[in-house]
Order: sequence, then C-alpha cells, then structure tokens
Amino acid sequence: MARPRTTLTVQRTEQLTPHLIRVHFGGPGFAAFQPSEFSDSYVKFIFPRDGIEVLRTYTVRSVDPVAGELAADFVYHGAEGIAGPWAASVQPGETIDLYGPGGAYSPRADADWHLLAGDESALPAIAAALQAMDAAAVGHAFVEVAGPDDELALDKPAGVELTWLHRGDREPGDLLADAVRNTPWRDGRVQVFIHGEAKAVMHDLRRYIRRDRDVPAEWANSISGYWRRGRTEEGFREWKRDLAAEESTPAV
Repeated sequence: MARPRTTLTVQRTEQLTPHLIRVHFGGPGFAAFQPSEFSDSYVKFIFPRDGIEVLRTYTVRSVDPVAGELAADFVYHGAEGIAGPWAASVQPGETIDLYGPGGAYSPRADADWHLLAGDESALPAIAAALQAMDAAAVGHAFVEVAGPDDELALDKPAGVELTWLHRGDREPGDLLADAVRNTPWRDGRVQVFIHGEAKAVMHDLRRYIRRDRDVPAEWANSISGYWRRGRTEEGFREWKRDLAAEESTPAV
C-alpha cells in the first residue's frame, strides 16, 4: 500500500533547549493527515536536494486535532545534517511534504513495569509514552543528553523514575548502556522501549534485554537504533542491513 503523502505548513517554531527545536505544522493539508494510534508515531519529512527527495525520519511529538496542528522535535547541532539546520531557519508559512505516519509501540496497561531509555533522538517518543501511561504505571526512564541545559520538563506517572544522563565528552550511548545495565531489575512483566545511537542500543542493550534478562519479544519489540554515529540516515540504513545479515549468518 502506498504511503500517504501530506503537505503541511509551518505555523511556528520553539527553541526548547540549545539542541532541540520544536516545529508546529498545520495549514490546509492537515485535514488529510491521519494520526497514528501509537505513542512512537513517526513521519518521514521530504527534503528536496539536487533534484532528488531526501527523507529524514522524526517522531510526532503531538497532534492537536482541534487546533489542526502537528508538532515534531528536531535535534540541532549547528550546520550539521539536513533537518536540524532546516528547523533552525524555517519560517512560518513555508511548506514541507511528509510520508506517514507509522508506528508500532504504545505503553501496555498490563505491564507490571516499564523500562524506557534513549538519547535526544528518542526523547520525543519517550515523552509521548510517559504522557500516555496510566497514572498508576511504575518503572524507570533514562534519557541521555549533552548536558543539564538539554533537560525538559516531562509529564509522567509518579511511579516512573526519570533519570537524566549528561553525556559531556563521552561517546553517545555509553552512559545509557551503563544506566540500564545497573538499574535494579523489578519482578513481573516489563515492557521495554529503548532507542538511540545504534551501536550502543543494538550491540549492547538489545542483547542485554533479550538474552541476559530473558525478556520475550512481545514485551521488547521496540529496541533499535534511531541513528548511527558518523553516518547519514541513508548510511545508517545500509549499516542496519549489514548487521541484520551478520546476525542471521549461522556461527561456524
């Protein structure tokens, strides 16, 4: 089935932190946008570059059907990348096309506890998941950011402990992996949501959750990388294909 393509108009932008910009979209095209039921709902923004369409994937932070607006948060590191600089310079009234939405994860009410972890790229999805949880939910949420100025106020259940990890000069994902491995493991069924820098997530934490902690796939089906250090999104997709092929090859 063809992916829905929608044209949205930029309404306004907000500088949430030194490295995070929220863009609000709406306009006439919003009426054609069909929101996803999942808290990790994502869209693929289409950026024309040199006669081709370059896609960049971002989580939908929120949808307000009454106001007719969609919000998405963009990680910004100066001139690096495509989407971040665009978010920093875009003006109200400009339009952009997108595909989607997609999605697969929402907090389960029958989980005994929740474990969420990610870096800036996963922060919108973690924030949306915390906001969607039942008020009685319990668990742990870890968010790795550059420093204290990158923290955000998040709505969450009182029983979910939120820990901010300040990366500083360390490699992305190192603190996150340590924090998840060292957190006290609760009894009962845990639902896991972990996303971020792919090497830390897919080589370390996915193995830890699925093998060491023996969490079944149905309770840990949202563990993957959102990006790979030193690679564009196109290069990251190639890296994931190579990793999948490597993991599917029987050991000799």
